[in-house]
Amino acid sequence: MNKIVILLLVIALIISAGAVARGQGNQSGENVGVRAGIKHDDYDRLLKTYVNDQGLVNYGAWKQNQGDLSVLDDYLKQFAPNIDNPAEGNEKAAALANAYNAFMLRWILSNYPTESVWALKDSFTAKRNEIGGRKVSFNDIEHGTLRPLIGYRAHSVLVCAARSCPPLQRSAYIPEKFEEQDDHAFRAWLAREDLNRFPPNEKKVEISSIFKWFKQDFDKAGGVPKILGRYAPQSVREFVASGNYEIKHIPYNWGLNDQGPHGRNYSKANLLFDNIFK
Repeated sequence: MNKIVILLLVIALIISAGAVARGQGNQSGENVGVRAGIKHDDYDRLLKTYVNDQGLVNYGAWKQNQGDLSVLDDYLKQFAPNIDNPAEGNEKAAALANAYNAFMLRWILSNYPTESVWALKDSFTAKRNEIGGRKVSFNDIEHGTLRPLIGYRAHSVLVCAARSCPPLQRSAYIPEKFEEQDDHAFRAWLAREDLNRFPPNEKKVEISSIFKWFKQDFDKAGGVPKILGRYAPQSVREFVASGNYEIKHIPYNWGLNDQGPHGRNYSKANLLFDNIFK
């Protein structure tokens, strides 16, 4: 076996272990501040226009609508100014959850068509998103800010443009309803049988790899069984809360969360290629 083949196998093993998970290569980031008073109404309208009930995005139609691209750009410009009155608590959490998802949508729209966020260069680590008078990365928003701020609950609301992400909700997060909206997003995520499966007769659960990648966040809140018991479908809550089962993690599908054809056939081989050669 030649050295190139061995190298590819090693890289494939790293990938399969989760090294290219959302930020798994680098679970660090800088804290991101955001100003108070950001208005989310226009972003809410865009979500209702271009996101379906499965959380898939009509990127093709959105990219062709220059007016709605401008609306998204104007919404994102609200995050850019220096901070004189910082948002705190749920206002900060709601604003930065929206910022993460909206900047991610803009990143994809700017490069559409693409098959995956991993086909684009430095999606998670590059400091290209203007918030609070400086440029920050998606890792800064997630790892440097939202995970420390709201813990495991960050994982139901951040959508990194992949088919295995928690489904993108069709409403913008707002401070006064953020906890309720976060709970709804968690329940919607766990109710999706393509993303999480709970067959009680088999004494096992099959759950998103997010529960493996960020196990420490769930452990701080009492452990995965406790979280599943809180948010899983009602019919299986007692079973999943018991912890009396084997846990398997579903391989992550990094194909683009597109209503159209892009991302449908994105494979592990594609992921490997993108992480070696892009």
